[in-house]
Amino acid sequence: MTDRKRGMRRGLTAYGDEEFSLFLRKAFIKAMGYSDDALERPIIGITNTYSGFNACHRTVPELIEAVKRGVMLAGGLPVEFPTITLHESFAHPTSMYLRNLMAIDTEEMIRAQPVDAVVLIGGCDKTVPALLMGAASANVPAIMLVTGPMLTGDHRGERLGACTDCRRFWARYRAGEIDEREINAVNAKLAPSAGTCMVMGTASTMALVTEALGMMLPGGACIPAVMSERLRNAEATGARAVALAKERLTPDQIMTPDAFENSLRVLLAIGGSTNAIVHLAAMAGRLGIEIDLGGFDRMGRETPVLVDLKPTGQHYMEDLEKAGGLTVILRELKPLLRLKALTVSGRTLGENISAAPPAWKQDVVRPFKNPIFKEGGVAVLRGNLAPGGAIIKQSAASSKLMRHTGRAVVFESLEDMAKRIDDPRLDVNADDILVLKSAGPKGAPGMPEAGYIPIPKKLAQKGVKDMVRISDARMSGTAFGSIVLHVTPESAIGGPLALVKTGDRIRLDVPARKLELLVSEAELAKRRKAWKKPRPRKEDARGYRKLFMASVQQADRGCDFDFLAAKVTIRIPRAIKR
Repeated sequence: MTDRKRGMRRGLTAYGDEEFSLFLRKAFIKAMGYSDDALERPIIGITNTYSGFNACHRTVPELIEAVKRGVMLAGGLPVEFPTITLHESFAHPTSMYLRNLMAIDTEEMIRAQPVDAVVLIGGCDKTVPALLMGAASANVPAIMLVTGPMLTGDHRGERLGACTDCRRFWARYRAGEIDEREINAVNAKLAPSAGTCMVMGTASTMALVTEALGMMLPGGACIPAVMSERLRNAEATGARAVALAKERLTPDQIMTPDAFENSLRVLLAIGGSTNAIVHLAAMAGRLGIEIDLGGFDRMGRETPVLVDLKPTGQHYMEDLEKAGGLTVILRELKPLLRLKALTVSGRTLGENISAAPPAWKQDVVRPFKNPIFKEGGVAVLRGNLAPGGAIIKQSAASSKLMRHTGRAVVFESLEDMAKRIDDPRLDVNADDILVLKSAGPKGAPGMPEAGYIPIPKKLAQKGVKDMVRISDARMSGTAFGSIVLHVTPESAIGGPLALVKTGDRIRLDVPARKLELLVSEAELAKRRKAWKKPRPRKEDARGYRKLFMASVQQADRGCDFDFLAAKVTIRIPRAIKR
C-alpha cells in the first residue's frame, strides 16, 4: 500500500518528523518478526477481550486464530491488541458501570494504532455495545464477531439454561421447595460450556440486534460458541475485514437511522432484553441519533413477539440457530424493515434476506400472523412517577398484574433491601408493590441489575411467584416478572421515585402505558421541598468514579457520558411509508 494514510503510515507518533516516526515504527514492529512485504499489507486489528474471569469469552483465543487465518487468506496482516473485558458476574459494582470505560478504551486503541479495519470480538452483555460504541466514535472500518451462546445443560432430565433457570431454581430454593444439595447440583449444570447465556438475555439480544444493525456477517448471531461453524464464521469475518479496509466502509455508513430502526424492530420481535434499549440508545448517540421512547413504544404496538425463547417462551439459542437464525425473523418482519440499509457484507439488509437459504419447518419462530404476543416484548410507561419514561418487559410479566394498584413497600437503597427483604417482621403482602430507590446510573452507581427484586422470603414460602416491582435499576435479560425498570429521572437526582413513601398507592396500567403515584400534587410538592440530595460517597471523589458521577447520562440517553455523545441530528423511529 502506498497511501500515506493507511497501514503503517496511519496515525504516526508525533515526533515532529513523519519519516522518522515511520522509520522508528518499522524498526520496532520488525522485532515482532514481520517482513517488509507483510508490513505493506492492510493492517487488520483484532480486539482481544479474553479473560480468565470471563467464561463467555473462553473461546476468544481460538476465534482470534480463525480471524487471523481469514485476514491472511484475504491478503491482510492481522494484529491483535487487548482491550478491557467485562463479565456481568465478575464486575463490581456492575459491568454497566464499566461499559463506558471499555468503550473509551476501544475507541482510543483503534485511534492510536495503525489499523485499516478492526474485528471486534465480544460476547458477554456489555462488551458488544462497548465495542460498537468505541468503533462508532473512532469510525474506522469495523466488523463485529460474537463468541456465541453456550449449549444447554441438563438436570434430572430437564433442560437447563443460564440464567433464566438460575433465577427459577434460586426462587425455589428461597421458597424452601428444594434443598441445598439440589441447588448445588443445579449450579453445576447451568453453564455447561463456554459462551454467553443461551436464553434471550442481553448477550443473545445484542448479538441479534447487532446482526440486524448490519455490523455482523449474516448468520453470525446464533452459532453456539463451541461449534466448528463458529470458527468458520470467524474466518469469514477476518476475510471480510480486509475488504472493508479496501472499500473504506466505515461504521457511520452502516450504523444509520434506518439500521437502528431495524435493530429496534428485531428487539421487539424477539422479546429481547430491556438492557438493549439502553445500549442501542448509547450506540446511536455516538452518531448523533436519538431514540425517542414514545416512538419506540408506538413501534412496539405494531411489532409482535415472534420468537419462542426463554424467558418469554420455551426454547434456547441453539434451537434458534437450528431454525435458521435471524434470517427467519427478518423474513417475517420484512414489511416493517428498512430493507435498503447497508450492511458490512457489502449488501443491503434486503439483499441479505434474499440471499439466505430457503425456510424450513420449525417451531421456534412464529409466523407474523400467528405471534406469541401481538405486541412487542417491551412497553414504555409514563406518568407522574416516570416523566422521562420507564420500561417493562411485558412478554415476561404476569398477565394478571398488567393492570394493578397497590400499596408501596419502599427500600431506600440496595443495602436497605438486603437488610430487610427477608425479615419476617417486614410489613408486606402479595398485593403490595415493591419499590427500590437509589439503584440508577448515579445512585448505585452504574444502574446494576437489581431491578429483579426478590420476593420477600415469607411470601415466597407461601407460594407467591410474582409481584409488581419498580426501580430505577436494570434487570438481566434472562429474568422475568412484572418488573418496572429504568424509571427516569432516577431517584438519586431528585426524580419522583425519590418521593415515594411506604404506604403510598401506585397504579400500573401497562395497556394504557401509565405509571402513576396516587399522591396529591400538594403533598408531592411538600416532599419535593423537603428532599435532600444524597451526600457524595468517599469513592465518588477520585478516579474513574469521579468522571462517571460527573458525566453519566440518564437511562433514556443510554447512560453514556455526556462528552462522548455526538450532537443530536435526527430522532428515530420514524413512520414507515406503506
